[in-house]
Amino acid sequence: MSHQPPRLGRRSLLAAAALAPAALAPRHALSQPARPRITIAVADLPPGLEPARDMGNVGTRISYSLYDTLIRRDFLSTPGGGGAKLEPSLAASWKRESPSELVVTLREGVRFHNGDLLHADDVAFTFSAERMWGDRPLIPDAKNYFGVLTNVEALDARTVRFRTRGPDVLLEQRLASWASWIVNKRHYQAVGIDAFARNPVGTGPLKFRSFTRDATVQFDAFDDYWMGRPGFSAVEFRKVPEVATRVAGLVSGEFDIVTNLPPDQLDTLARYRHVEARSVVLANAHLLTYDMRDPVIADKRIRHALNIAIDRKLLVETLWNGKAVVPASHNYPEYGEMFLPGRSLPFDPDKARRLLREAGYRGQKITYRTMPNYYTNALAAAEILTEMWKAVGINAELQVVESFTQMQGPGQQIGNTSNSTRLPDPLGAIWTSWGPNTSFQVRGMWAKDSAAAFNEAGRALEVEADPAKRRALWARMLDAWEDESPATILYLPLESYGVRRSLAWQPYSFYYMDLRAYNLGQG
Repeated sequence: MSHQPPRLGRRSLLAAAALAPAALAPRHALSQPARPRITIAVADLPPGLEPARDMGNVGTRISYSLYDTLIRRDFLSTPGGGGAKLEPSLAASWKRESPSELVVTLREGVRFHNGDLLHADDVAFTFSAERMWGDRPLIPDAKNYFGVLTNVEALDARTVRFRTRGPDVLLEQRLASWASWIVNKRHYQAVGIDAFARNPVGTGPLKFRSFTRDATVQFDAFDDYWMGRPGFSAVEFRKVPEVATRVAGLVSGEFDIVTNLPPDQLDTLARYRHVEARSVVLANAHLLTYDMRDPVIADKRIRHALNIAIDRKLLVETLWNGKAVVPASHNYPEYGEMFLPGRSLPFDPDKARRLLREAGYRGQKITYRTMPNYYTNALAAAEILTEMWKAVGINAELQVVESFTQMQGPGQQIGNTSNSTRLPDPLGAIWTSWGPNTSFQVRGMWAKDSAAAFNEAGRALEVEADPAKRRALWARMLDAWEDESPATILYLPLESYGVRRSLAWQPYSFYYMDLRAYNLGQG
């Protein structure tokens, strides 16, 4: 199977600029109006900008326009913004040599922010064993995405061959998703991983200028961008933890876009003609996590009781005005033929009480820790959850903390996280979030013996190409995950942004903020 650049046909000039080399897109035209400076108020900033290490919600929001991937997911033309359709990006084309071998041909003339031309060596370094998938990679979490690789080789200046340890039906999707943003080898090796994270060099429309920790990250437009001149002159991501302050700044004109708006703020924005809310249901589930190192939480019956004491429908109606979605477990329609029908997340308080009795629960305190601002509605949800648990006899207590380090510190019992559907397949969601290389298993929060059946089925799924066998393995994985319950899903949240009405910009079903010219301009 091969992929060649698409024929543009009747596509608009704007869409053509998204797919064609920069030479085909109009740039530096004197008649163009002055480009705006864009200020984006965010609830939090990442600790750094290493794209395969700082992969949380707040990191990928920025990485998406600072770097490019070899292959691009098309979020704009897919109904619902799922982005399963693949388009060329830094790769001009790609071809399967075998089920475990993919050869990629790079686009000509692409430059990094430091002036270097994109070379196959940059790609081979980005996906190297040293950085991603070896015994002790620089970025251990990247192994969750690219642990299938056995070799990445630059064949010449514009050709790269990827080999996997078995048939991998998802390799093209992997190259368009998390951890796959291409870095500049020369700069990376010269300064090291930590300095690179503070002074990154990519190929995207954002060119790094400065980073003030816990305050602001500033970028200039990269006018030599291969997709064409960006529609802005500069972009600043500014940390503004308080929702009310973000909204006030949007209304006053201080901010152009604000993130992480809870539904109760949408009516506020509707009172103003110059701003509006733009919302999308995320392909990113909010979850509760259970730490099995705790003697109370170690009892599976306690975890099951906590799960089924949650009225998710009430949470959605109360917190999200009915606009969030309760999925069919860790199991999503975008999986296509891999979706498993008939699954659900039940609410059964009577059974929860019975399980607590069977477990010999004696009212030991069970503490839920959450950060107040990292996830939209996290604190409000936590307050409701603790009351639901109390209603079935659980001695639940809420603790508000400032970081994931504090959440996962000594004494952790229940915390929270989010899992994105990074690929339209279980290996891109539950496996990358809960597999053997994830922090939950490595640190022992999900005990290895408890995870054995899940891991066995997942490892087999990684190298299975037959659709029927893949689906059976996926059913085994989900059965094991639900039975052991290292976590439970709450809902897919509604993510709302406040946007200056004259700004043409569309949110995606991930936290990606795409600031390329085809998705950002003056309306």
